[in-house]
Amino acid sequence: MASLSQSTTFLIIIFFFTFILIPTTQAIPFIVFHGISDKCSNRGIIQFTELLSSWSNSQGYCVEIGDGSWDSWTMPLLEQVKNMSELSEGYNIVGLSQGTMIGRGIIEFCDGGPPVKNFISLAGPHAGTASIPFCGSALICILLDSFIKSEIYSNYVQEHLAPSGYLKIPTDMTGYLEGCRFLPKLNNEISGTRNSTYKERFASLQNLVLIMFEDDTVLIPKETSWFGYFPDGSFDPILPAQETKLYKEDWIGLKTLDEAGKVKFINVSGNHLQISRSDMKKYIAPYLEDQASAPTEQTVTEPSSYEWLSRLRYLFKDLIGLNEDQSLLHTTY
Repeated sequence: MASLSQSTTFLIIIFFFTFILIPTTQAIPFIVFHGISDKCSNRGIIQFTELLSSWSNSQGYCVEIGDGSWDSWTMPLLEQVKNMSELSEGYNIVGLSQGTMIGRGIIEFCDGGPPVKNFISLAGPHAGTASIPFCGSALICILLDSFIKSEIYSNYVQEHLAPSGYLKIPTDMTGYLEGCRFLPKLNNEISGTRNSTYKERFASLQNLVLIMFEDDTVLIPKETSWFGYFPDGSFDPILPAQETKLYKEDWIGLKTLDEAGKVKFINVSGNHLQISRSDMKKYIAPYLEDQASAPTEQTVTEPSSYEWLSRLRYLFKDLIGLNEDQSLLHTTY
C-alpha cells in the first residue's frame, strides 16, 4: 500500500507539472550567439539556452558560429550571419561577448530578414576593445596573440581573425578607420559613408539590454559593454556612452533608443560572462517572454519528450533554489 501511495503521489506531481505549470503557448523564439572559443554543444551554452527557454516559455536556439570554437576565431564576422526559417515571424537575440557583434550585424546589415524584437547583450565589445583577448595559455594562442599584435589592421589579419574586426586602438584611429573592416561599419563611424538604414534598423528594437560585468578583465575598457570608450587619441579617461560621438551624433540610433526609454543599462557582479542564474532570470528572461508586442496568435505546441524532461528538471531546481547564484557560463570571451 505504501508503494502504491508513493506511485500515486508521483503521478499527481507529474500531472501537475505537465498540465498546470508547463504552459502550452510560446512566445516568439530567441537565438543565442555564443562567444569566441565556444560552441553550441558545450554544456554551459546548452544549459544557458535551456534555462532561458524554461523560464520564458519561448523556444531557444543556439546558432553555431561556423563549425564551432575554432571558426569563432578565424571566420570573418560577416560570414557568420545565418538565416533560419523558424524565425520568420520575428525573434529575440541573446548575444554573448563576440556573439553580440554577430547579433548586431544581423540587425543592421541583413536585408529583408525577419524582425528582431529585443536584443540582449552580455559583455559585448560594442565600442571596441583596446586589448587583444587571449584564448588561453596554449602555444597556438600565444602565437595568435603575437601575430595579430604586429599587424592588427592588415588585410590578412582582418580577413582571417574575427577579433581583429572589433579591436579599436584609440591611439591609432587612422589605422583603425582605414583598416578595420567590421566595427567602423557596424558603428557608422566613417564620415561621409554613414548608412541611415543601419541606424533605422537598430533604432527599431523594442528593447536593448546591455549587461556589463563589474569585474570584467577581458574587455578593455569594460564600459564598452554599455558603448562607453576612450576618447580618440588617448587611453584616458573612459567616456560614458552619452559623452561619445557615436551617441551624441546618434550614428546608429543608440540615442534615439535611450531617449525612448528602450535601453537598459545593467551592471552585474562577476568577471567576463560569469553571470549567475538569478541574474539571468532577473535581467534576461523577462525580455524573452510573451509580450504585447509579440505576435498575437500564439502557437499551441506539444513539447517533445526532451523539452518536457528539461523543463521539469529546471522547475524542480527553481523550487528548491538549486545553484541559483552560481555562475553558469565559464567561457572567457
